[in-house]
Amino acid sequence: MKRGDQLYQQYIAILEEELRPAMGCTEPIALAYAAAKAREVLGTIPSRVEARVSGNIIKNVKSVVVPNTGGLRGIAAAICAGIVAGDASKELQVISSVTDTQREALAEYLSRAEVAICPSDSELVFDIDLTLFSDRGDRVRLRIINHHTNIVLIQKNETTLLELPVTESSEDNLTDKSCLSIERIVEFADALDVQNIRGCVGRQIEYNMAIAEAGLAGNWGANIGRVILRQQGQTLEKRACAHAAAGSDARMSGCEKPVIILSGSGNQGITASVPVVIVAREMGASEEDLLKAVAVSDLVTIHQKTGIGRLSAYCGAISAGCGAGAGIAYLRGGRFHAVAHTVVNAIAILSGTICDGAKPSCAAKIAAAVDAGILGYDMYLENQQFYGGDGIITKGVDKTVTNIGRLAREGMRETDKTILEIMLSDGC
Repeated sequence: MKRGDQLYQQYIAILEEELRPAMGCTEPIALAYAAAKAREVLGTIPSRVEARVSGNIIKNVKSVVVPNTGGLRGIAAAICAGIVAGDASKELQVISSVTDTQREALAEYLSRAEVAICPSDSELVFDIDLTLFSDRGDRVRLRIINHHTNIVLIQKNETTLLELPVTESSEDNLTDKSCLSIERIVEFADALDVQNIRGCVGRQIEYNMAIAEAGLAGNWGANIGRVILRQQGQTLEKRACAHAAAGSDARMSGCEKPVIILSGSGNQGITASVPVVIVAREMGASEEDLLKAVAVSDLVTIHQKTGIGRLSAYCGAISAGCGAGAGIAYLRGGRFHAVAHTVVNAIAILSGTICDGAKPSCAAKIAAAVDAGILGYDMYLENQQFYGGDGIITKGVDKTVTNIGRLAREGMRETDKTILEIMLSDGC
């Protein structure tokens, strides 16, 4: 691959598109964004809201704190925060600038507003369908599908203001990612002029390290990051796991620091970047080498998630942990052979780990995912590997990545439904 050719530019475009700032867990923030945009079109604060949302939205909103709301959780809180205090122009930072006055107004609005929530009857994994009603009889319907800011429908009363085709692709209206392969990702990193990614990847490192440090310094969630450091030692590997987990500790529990998301997920953005930064600092690596290694991690993660989808029963942190292992392998001088073996080994170790929603325990899964990614590379260094025929592992790293996509998309479809049923039986 050469700088400036079409494939090189496509890889740059993928990174710029996927590495986006967000405050808070992205599913409740997507609800807040939808609500803020619908309120903007309605032109007033609604007296009633009807929300139809897919199971994976319910799953990922149920247990996390919505930032800037004073510790509120849940679908109604996210929607009402967007209505009362949201700025739709900020997209996934829609409630990043909530004032004390707005927080008071939010509490008052929640106490009187009628918010009806029910599961969507569509088959889409990611589906947010809101209808806002005003006292004067106006209504606005707004729908987001497939990914967090992909608005496909806006209707005000009987007038359709926006309508786009509904597809089942989680890559709807995004850059084509079929060009990704492990070998090409390594070739891209080798050819990379880091000036082309310093904006997006550099910001990822800055933001995500800041929330990781906040997670270790504060009292967030189950404090998985601090537990690892205090109880498991402070080796390089444990520090890499702990810092990534601490970022999730803070994020899942309402920390108001922004993160740079990856494949629609802040936890994945943290997991793909923070461990690579910790290893790079220990090595005394140059900024150029660090930026290239994080780009490898990001792209390996995106490559896996393209087949899996934005939301599924398969824990996305596992994909990002594999990505982190690949980035660390590249940082330490490994190229295609090392990166490919690291990815296959890491996939084999934790494939099939379930996603049971966004919540504080995500931090522990992140730690396990980073540990698996690092172990995958350590196995390569010791000339140890898993072979085609070992479970879902097959010959060829990209074929193994394809298998993971099939496992998550097809094989775990019923698993996803069962997870949601279990979670809803405990109250929504």
